[in-house]
Amino acid sequence: MSWTDERVELLKKMWGEGQSASQIAKELGGVTRNAVIGKVHRLGLSNRTTGGSSKAAAEPKEKPAPKPAAKPKAQPKTEPARPVTPEPVAEAPAAEPKPSTPARKQIIPAGQPLPPQPSANEIPAEALAKVNEIEKKAKKLSLMELTERTCKWPVGDPATEDFWFCGLPVQQGKPYCEAHVGVAFQPMSSRRDRKR
Repeated sequence: MSWTDERVELLKKMWGEGQSASQIAKELGGVTRNAVIGKVHRLGLSNRTTGGSSKAAAEPKEKPAPKPAAKPKAQPKTEPARPVTPEPVAEAPAAEPKPSTPARKQIIPAGQPLPPQPSANEIPAEALAKVNEIEKKAKKLSLMELTERTCKWPVGDPATEDFWFCGLPVQQGKPYCEAHVGVAFQPMSSRRDRKR
């Protein structure tokens, strides 16, 4: 099907009269509703209010009558309805403000490299000795046993069954126990000094 001059003129006329794209496609024959819409847009006819002198476009459409309000559901007729008197509402006690929690670090998706961990030469010998002693007393928890109050320091290779988390009580505001905090959180200046 090609858009001949006659077909384009008929399209313009019917569009200006307010005919739908489906009606125009049916009248023209051999075209789809979408083809009509595409041609209307290419011809710049898409805005009917500024286009032709259409009666349908000039007159505002009537608004449909508002729907009647839904009927309330009938209550079971076990006993007559009693008038409901509002009870005095006691003000709820003000909730105590929760202590602010530090923002969570971004979770690294599986298969991505882990962030750099401190190497043994970056950790002071006394901190390493303390960690070795603590890990002997560790609770050796699985991931599902961890809580916000247990040390989340991982020990071992996660790919083996010999992997666990410390599980000792955490230091206030930190994810690890005191010994593991000493390894995990070190001032940058002391780390730089040990590298030299």
